[in-house]
Amino acid sequence: MKNLLHSGIAVHYHTTKVNGLNIFYAEAGPADAPVILLMHGYPTSSFMFRNLIPILSPNYHVIAPDLPGFGFSDFPARDKYSYTFDNLATTMQGFIDTLGLKRFALYIFDYGAPVGLRLAMHNPEKITGIITQNGNAYEEGLLDWSDGLVKAYWFHDTKKNRDALRKFFTLEGTNFQYRHGVTDQSLIAPQAIFLDQQLMDRPGNTEMQLDLLLDYRNNVTLYPAFQAYFRQYKPGILAVWGDKDPYFSPAGAEAFKKDDPNTTVKFYDTGHFALETHYREIGQDILEFMKTL
Repeated sequence: MKNLLHSGIAVHYHTTKVNGLNIFYAEAGPADAPVILLMHGYPTSSFMFRNLIPILSPNYHVIAPDLPGFGFSDFPARDKYSYTFDNLATTMQGFIDTLGLKRFALYIFDYGAPVGLRLAMHNPEKITGIITQNGNAYEEGLLDWSDGLVKAYWFHDTKKNRDALRKFFTLEGTNFQYRHGVTDQSLIAPQAIFLDQQLMDRPGNTEMQLDLLLDYRNNVTLYPAFQAYFRQYKPGILAVWGDKDPYFSPAGAEAFKKDDPNTTVKFYDTGHFALETHYREIGQDILEFMKTL
């Protein structure tokens, strides 16, 4: 399948088999151009990059996969697939190997950050640069948006603590993700929220999401390893950050500078899903950043 976006570049939609799973991905741009691998976050999919891909694809080979359980990739049952960030990274490593990607820049966002940074640590020779959009690697800026409910769940995995978080996977929770901190609400595409919630409402999805949310504590434990990677390899980093994000504050963006002198930070007057409102500005900042790599 393919679709022509406003850049005039065809976007192709594929599915490839990775370790027995069908992984869906969007792909655009010249096959021989430098590669940018786009890693989406929660609760979305490669659809979040629909406005960014036309900006990047005239000059870059852009690839945007859906993680297992998200978007149009397979959603295996919890007794057949372990929903942890380690395992998501293992699947994405298989995706990289299947496509034969040798060198690429990483765009990481939200859940895509701990997945992508695991890939960077395990493939340092492949990484040309990192664009992090509201994707933390430091405890600085990690906001307790849940009135303590998430951390209570991290420390005490009880039915009561698990059940207290179910409200975050409702339409109200998804709307909050998209709309909090956004000045011009008319820039939020309702179809993005609709698609995410339709997929969220699939049977078994809330339990899977609760598994991942519990495992997020292991990402925080891994932050020092991510930071050691930055210090050792000093990849070019562009932090593009919605400064009204209720999950990751601007301090999380600035923190990258502590370990990597090759870090540039850009803030935008918006919330968590900065690409919904500022994709033009972010796209241009990425194009300028890519020229420096």
